[in-house]
Formats: sequence, C-alpha cells, structure tokens
Amino acid sequence: MTASPNSRARAVADVNRGTILAVVEVAATAQRIFDALTSSEITRWSGSADTYQTTEWQAEVRPGGKWRASGVGADGHPFNVAGEYLEVLPPTRLVQTWVADWDGGNSTTLTYELSPIDGGTRLTLWHEGFAGRPQSCGGNALGWERVLGLLADYLSPGGQICHFLCRLMPPRRDFALTLSAQERSVMSEHARYWAGKLQEGSVVAFGPVLDPRGGWGVGIVRARNEASVEAMRDADPAMLADIGMRYEILPMTTAVY
Repeated sequence: MTASPNSRARAVADVNRGTILAVVEVAATAQRIFDALTSSEITRWSGSADTYQTTEWQAEVRPGGKWRASGVGADGHPFNVAGEYLEVLPPTRLVQTWVADWDGGNSTTLTYELSPIDGGTRLTLWHEGFAGRPQSCGGNALGWERVLGLLADYLSPGGQICHFLCRLMPPRRDFALTLSAQERSVMSEHARYWAGKLQEGSVVAFGPVLDPRGGWGVGIVRARNEASVEAMRDADPAMLADIGMRYEILPMTTAVY
C-alpha cells in the first residue's frame, strides 16, 4: 500500500489489488460538483499550465451513454480519454468506464460518490482495474490528487476544507486533578461547546489526553483556514473565562478517517 501525501486532496494506491481511493472535501453542494464532473464545464477546471489542459468534452449523461475528453499536455502532446456511463444517480453517485490513451488503452472503472458534510461535500473516488500494473496504479493516484485539487479550487470560493490539530494546554500539570468549583463549571461548558461543534461537523474528535508529563486536551478541527479555527478557539468558554488556558493550533498535511 502506498500513500500520496497532499495537504488537500489525498489518494492511496493499493498496487497489489490495482485500485485507487481518493478523497477531497469541497465547499460546494453535491449537485454543483456533479454538474462540474458531467458537463463541458470540465474544460474550465480540468488542467493547468504546468500539467495539461482539457480542451474538448462530449457526453450523453445516462446509463449506457458515451463520454469523451481530449486535450493537450504541458509537453504539447495530445491526449484522449473516453468511456461509458454505467450508473448515473445525480447528485450522489456516478460510475463510468475509463479508457485513456496514456494508459495503453486499458479499460478501468471509475466511481464517484458524493456525501454532504458541514459546509460542503465529501467527494470519494474509486478507480479500479490496474491489477498487474503497479506503476500505472501509483501514477494515476498522483494524477487524481492533482485533478481533485483542481476541482476543489475551482468550486470552493473560500478554498478547500483543511484539518487542524488543536492542543488545549492547562495552567498547571495537575489541572484535571485539582479543579476548583469555578474551573469545573467552566470545563463543563467547554465540553458542551465542543460537543456542539462535533454535531455540526466542524470537529472530527476531541477529548482529554493522559500525558504522564501533564494532561492536556486535543481536538481535530475541520475548517477552510486557520482564522476560522482561531474564531472557534476565541469562542470557547475555557478561553472566555480567562482561567489560564491556552491553545496551540497546528495544520495537518493529511487527515484519514
């Protein structure tokens, strides 16, 4: 199993099975993303000056319908990719065959699934059919990270959704064992506050850490930028109460869950 690190879109290639799994979170509706994947709008977002540019798109978006895209690489060489739609269930699922000239004309299967999350949509992609071709599997995984990143940049007015690790550092090492009545009340409000963020989908997980050097709190937060995380921090009852707590906010390169 090989992973392709990316601070935004991410992809994993299982070269033994010949499959690719890629995920990106986009600040747009599922319908908006579905439309961008199935229309000539592809020519506006699929590509960049230093990689390739899709210049033509044709499709009959229905089960059994054909689709075809063509363009030119950064090296000036033309490319073509085509296939047939197997399932069309807007705006949540799209399955199609994929035959690319740069992949030797081999037929593979591409599946998109779109699910709502707080502030946008999670797009999950499976690309299957690379058994016995590990180099192609790994290369296409890198390609899908690029493509999904381009799509998210195009559709997200505020950029892609990122993840941050937040550490809540207490005023003393034995804080959890020596809480005053006021501190206990504040920390109860703090827990309710972050439970609400968890329900909203802004937080993946949070809770106390039993560190032998002194306990602290951890949270994995989803947001478009660090300023959004800082706004959550500033509204935390533990900060508003001014009891000596402080936060460390660290961006994550990848979050897999």
